Amino acid sequence: MPIEMPKGLPFSVDTWSPSSRRKRYHFLTHAHKDHCAGISLYSSYPIYATHLTKTLILQLFPQLDDSLIVGIEIGESLVIDDPDGAFTVMAFDANHCLGAVMFLFEGHFGNILHTGDCRLTPEYLQNLPEKYIGKKGREPKCPLDYVFLDCTFGKFSSRIPSKHAAIRQVINCIWKHPNAPIVYLACDLLGQEEILVEVSRTFGYKIYVNKDTNAECLQALKLIAPDILSQDVSSRFQVFEGFPKLYERAKAKFMEAQANFQPEPLIIRPSTQWYACEAEHLEVKRQKRKQSFEEAEKDSFGVWHVCYSIHSSQEELEWALQLLQPRRVVSTTPSCRAVELDYVKNHCKGAKVSSDDPIWKLLDIDTEAGISSPQALPISLVAIEDFISSNVEKSATHVLETNQLQQRNPSSNCTELRLNFSPPSKKPSLTLFGRARLGFHDFSLLYKEEKSVSAEVKPPAIVANERGQESSLEEFGSVEVQCKKIEENEMKVKPPAIVANERGQESSLEEFGSVEVQCKKIEENEMKVGNNGYQSNIGSSDSLDASLKRLYRSMNIPVPQPLPSLVELMNATKRAKRRIRL
Repeated sequence: MPIEMPKGLPFSVDTWSPSSRRKRYHFLTHAHKDHCAGISLYSSYPIYATHLTKTLILQLFPQLDDSLIVGIEIGESLVIDDPDGAFTVMAFDANHCLGAVMFLFEGHFGNILHTGDCRLTPEYLQNLPEKYIGKKGREPKCPLDYVFLDCTFGKFSSRIPSKHAAIRQVINCIWKHPNAPIVYLACDLLGQEEILVEVSRTFGYKIYVNKDTNAECLQALKLIAPDILSQDVSSRFQVFEGFPKLYERAKAKFMEAQANFQPEPLIIRPSTQWYACEAEHLEVKRQKRKQSFEEAEKDSFGVWHVCYSIHSSQEELEWALQLLQPRRVVSTTPSCRAVELDYVKNHCKGAKVSSDDPIWKLLDIDTEAGISSPQALPISLVAIEDFISSNVEKSATHVLETNQLQQRNPSSNCTELRLNFSPPSKKPSLTLFGRARLGFHDFSLLYKEEKSVSAEVKPPAIVANERGQESSLEEFGSVEVQCKKIEENEMKVKPPAIVANERGQESSLEEFGSVEVQCKKIEENEMKVGNNGYQSNIGSSDSLDASLKRLYRSMNIPVPQPLPSLVELMNATKRAKRRIRL
């Protein structure tokens, strides 16, 4: 899922959250659902995308007003006149799916490359402006300040074959199974159309797509490659649904062929996900069999897999970063962080930041108020990435703290910059009651939207009379009822829990302990049993300690008075029965 762009930028990329709506400009890299989730709720602001992406989006979300989407094609450059300063945006082919682009932004905030989802191979990187590309081991003339990078397979160290090589593997697998009456191709995702086009061209067959189970795939192919589509349900080549029930459907097809005494169908799934998820297991197999990704591989379910990727591998990401040599890299995918890449560890971690560095504009931090010295400061890339990857919707204010710390070498004087990216807490402090009730796990129940609630607690039917006399416990029920009412009254008190006592003086509830502790004390007193009888001390003010009495008084609750003992009640019942008999 794409990440939110920092607060200091006037634009968002591939995000459609409430926080992104506050941006003035919006950019969509491609039409995959995880990058356009929530876009149908937009009713204003320009959205920049390629014409093909726009057409695909309007097919997915017909309720979206097409006038909101502004066209920007591959190789095109636009100048946007923003109130905070004009900036330029350029679109480049992302080598992901048809219509997918990378966006290069140049403005007062620095030079930013947002790759969206991409596969950074040499021929596509060479399309970027020459000043951003290093040559023969030299640094670029104008290094990028930031790269927001697709690290989907950033942890996958194996070498992934090119798209062309993977398509050849699919075709070779079909050639090796001439007796398969039907070839099912699990290519129902946007970005796999090239496979279907090449298979159709090679074998001279059109491909059937079920309009009921693969409506989106059919609509995309009608737009991209309508000539390869067949309406014949008995066609030898058919698009097969992928996950989540790929293996269940594959098993059903195999059983159907067996029941009809026909050869097994051929099911091919071109994807990298299978290899990446089982990389360790497959690596052991390849070491034994001395194989790589040079041919299709059959799994235990009978499905053939080909490593076809529209995302860069770890090797390709490292190579691309060495070529671009950006100052900072932020991963757009939570599965892999940028700091896990070798280039970032060696070149970006602990980078120096001066007072005029564009990062302050990126993070919307006032350097004049936060930095008094223009000297270079080291800043943690992990902190930047954590901030940018976090929910910036709640980040209204960023606090900049600087303090002098000596490094391990006492002779060196280095200023370390500490960024506190979380806003100052506006939440009230926890009361002892709240902490006892919620434990130390979930405090969110105490921090709902603020409402005007009076701090004066007046429990219904539990008040002292005009003369200050305390009512009996009989008037307001059992211990369980009282504990519940005390808790309800406590929740009406705005944290921190400061209540007024009988004399109007304020006292903290912390001195009384938690509600659970007090209720437990009452219940223990209730359960006390004498050795010579079954007299209960419930409600007796003599059985309550001083702190419990103060608790009752501070909550404007009368201290309970003694109740008749069980023996007295039984005797009273017997006397009543005798009177009735007489």
